Amino acid sequence: MSISIIGAGNVGKALGRAFVQRGLQVVYGVPDPDKSLREVDVPEDGSVRVCATPDAVAASELVILAVPHAAVGAIARGIADWQGKVLVDATNPLAPGLDGLTLGTNTCGAEALAQLAAGARVVKAFNTTGAENLADARYPGTLPFMPVCGDDAAARQQVIALASLIGFDAVDMGPLKSARYLEPLAMVWIQLAIVHGHGRNFAFCRAHRPA
Repeated sequence: MSISIIGAGNVGKALGRAFVQRGLQVVYGVPDPDKSLREVDVPEDGSVRVCATPDAVAASELVILAVPHAAVGAIARGIADWQGKVLVDATNPLAPGLDGLTLGTNTCGAEALAQLAAGARVVKAFNTTGAENLADARYPGTLPFMPVCGDDAAARQQVIALASLIGFDAVDMGPLKSARYLEPLAMVWIQLAIVHGHGRNFAFCRAHRPA
């Protein structure tokens, strides 16, 4: 199985490493493949490829957007028909200086993406924690929490399985409008990690009381 990741920044590379370690093939889609080849670790076994964004979208049935939110619209509109592909939105509509979100309350970035990406089955995931946790989700005695939402139940379950594969406690959050809560949850992690100086080596988890 191949996973296409649009973007080769911290989040994209972190997810790519986690997938390759579990035996998946990764195709990075970037504006300048030659430049990104110098920045991405490409093993000799062929498990990682770097190509132009349209080629990466065509290469896999599941595509993850791991780009700055400002780039989402152009990428979504750049594909005339997503042909039923699962499009995972790992972005957050961050305001400049991490000063909140530019969308919220009665809509969200994921819902806006679904309006732009014709024919895509949009799922929100991988946006609520930092790149360090996406690359390595191991914590003593627990699994980091990863909420997943989307309007297509089969697509949602596919992404839940993928998140579980790389070590998360993946939880079904139902329809895509639940991303209205997941994007602010990302801000809680960002505020703690960066603004309030807690560092990036922590994750949210679910604690269950014994019955």
